[in-house]
Formats: sequence, C-alpha cells, structure tokens
Amino acid sequence: MDTIDKILQESHTIAVVGLSPKPDRASHQVAQYLQNHGYRIIPIHPQADVILGEKVYGRLEDVPEPVDVVDVFRRSEDTPPFAEAAVRIGAKALWLQLGIENELAEAIATAAGLDYVENRCIKIEHQKRMGG
Repeated sequence: MDTIDKILQESHTIAVVGLSPKPDRASHQVAQYLQNHGYRIIPIHPQADVILGEKVYGRLEDVPEPVDVVDVFRRSEDTPPFAEAAVRIGAKALWLQLGIENELAEAIATAAGLDYVENRCIKIEHQKRMGG
C-alpha cells in the first residue's frame, strides 16, 4: 500500500489549515467533499467560528482531539510552522495541497515519522483511488 492509500484508508480526522468559509474556494470544496465521504473535518482558520457545521480553531495546537491528517491550504513558504505544529499535536500525516511544496516542511514531518504528501489534492486522490 502506498502512502496516499494508507492515509486515505486509515485516517478519520482531518484538520484543514486555511479552510475558507467561502463555498467557492477550493479549500471549502475539498473539505466538504471529505466530510461527505465520512471524514471528520476540523477547520483551522484564525478568524472564523463555524465552517461546514464544525467549530473552527485558530491553531492546530488548540484542537482538543487527536488529528490523523493535517491538510494544508497555504502558500508553500508558510508551511514549515504547520509541519512543526503537526508534529507537536501527534498527527500521523502532513498533506500539502496541489501546488504546495516545501523541502523544510517535508524534512520536519518525515524526521518525526509522519507520512508526507505534497503537491497533490486529497479530493482528487480520493476520487481516483476510492471512487468518489
């Protein structure tokens, strides 16, 4: 089983960093898709209260429950602190969305034993592999 299959099959809770409250944004559409396919979504956004019916947290460290995947919708250069936070909260995987790549974020995540994916859309990968 490859890393993406492992993440999609073994994960239940996905913290979405940069989840927009705007329905026309990719982060919102991806999170809604994941929610519709049985994943628990935890929105991470500094200025929202509720997105997709879920309580929003300002930081990963504020989430009071275990997180399997940290899915990041932020610019590539902004990702290392989220990699560090993913390690601190004990996430199992760090996923940087399509168009997002960062060697330092990868080094931080993999050194701590997290599964790591970059420059891929979790929704597209789910559709391809799981028939979404």
